[in-house]
Amino acid sequence: MAGIGVVLSGLTLVTPYAFETAGDNAFIALSILAGLLTIVATGLAERSPTGRALWLIVGLGIALRAYVLLFDPLLSSDVYRYVWDGRVQAAGINPYRFMPADESLAFLRDRMVFPHINRADTAVTIYPPVAQFFFLIVTRIGESVTTMRLALLACESITVILIVVLLRRIDRPVTRVVAYLWHPLPVWEIANNGHVDALMVALMLLGLWIALTGRALRGAVVITLSVLVKPYAAPVLAGIWRPWDVKVPLVVIATVALCYLPYLSVGSGVLGFLTKGYLTEQGISGGNDLWLLSLWRLVFGYHEGDVAAYVALAALALWFKGLSVARSAHHSIASRLADINMLLLLTLLLLSPNYPWHFLIIMPFVALCGSAPTWAVSIGALLLSEQLDWDFYIPRIVSKSILFGGLFLACAFAAWRARMQRTAVSGASQ
Repeated sequence: MAGIGVVLSGLTLVTPYAFETAGDNAFIALSILAGLLTIVATGLAERSPTGRALWLIVGLGIALRAYVLLFDPLLSSDVYRYVWDGRVQAAGINPYRFMPADESLAFLRDRMVFPHINRADTAVTIYPPVAQFFFLIVTRIGESVTTMRLALLACESITVILIVVLLRRIDRPVTRVVAYLWHPLPVWEIANNGHVDALMVALMLLGLWIALTGRALRGAVVITLSVLVKPYAAPVLAGIWRPWDVKVPLVVIATVALCYLPYLSVGSGVLGFLTKGYLTEQGISGGNDLWLLSLWRLVFGYHEGDVAAYVALAALALWFKGLSVARSAHHSIASRLADINMLLLLTLLLLSPNYPWHFLIIMPFVALCGSAPTWAVSIGALLLSEQLDWDFYIPRIVSKSILFGGLFLACAFAAWRARMQRTAVSGASQ
């Protein structure tokens, strides 16, 4: 493990310079190699002395994050919008009211944050209310990108603690936390790029822990708060709900209403850029970046209404999978976590996000469940780190085909392995 840690350190040390000189493809190659090494480290960690291994795992995890924190965000400028939104709210202005380039906000502009805000003259903020609460609180400590990233690292520390707590609860080696701490996806997307998904994951996992230990309504409130950071956490609610129980849906609705209440002065504008361009920009409205639909179109061509049909079928698939998880007869924490993991993988497959940080939601499950499909998706997500301004661009349908093709192959491998194990057990019993 120490040897792998040394190699991972070396890869991380050279990655910013490789990106600067050779572009995003060098970043992707080095990060994927680091991800594959993390798989090996996880297998070794399960057989290592717990005390000594944890010192190594946590120490290196902190060191990697401290190092990448020294560099400006390499692959995303979203964190600058976070600081801006916090500054706007501190001035008593609704962040959903004006675009950053609006002259009404000219007095808030500076040279450190404003020039780096993406979509400054085309979009108001997209981030839901709980994310906005977080931006306001953090910027009262300091209006800088570094302060925001440190706050997100604090959220990540809560995630790590909860992973360890849950690993103990499901009787798995706590050293499996290495799967999260050494994985390049959270290292770069949280410590360097500073994505608010770190808050979403921390709240989601906290809500799950509360709910799975017998306090479902309180857990539902916390998970709903995570949804109001990034909506990708919504399917997790199926893992704590029981069919025909109306209390959880009512609690969810009440939490959403209360959180949006402070921003309702702009009416439907609280939905921000989401309904006014994001779905189009991300190729969802037109179906261009929905991977399964894109493959269908390659074979059968475009058809009028195919996006609506795809969305309906995807919603139906998620509904049935969510209902299956909610009605599952397996009540152990380990089985519930595995069910939620698969539901999130299905969600990512059907929505096929365009950015690697959207896959941070499955990172706790790499350590908790460690299934081949989860590993395949978490490492494959690094392929989405491409930047369009570099000469050698991998078409998104190609990178997504590798990513989700890896998911299907991993699922097939997991099914084959489970079948072989059942056959071995059956043979032994006879």
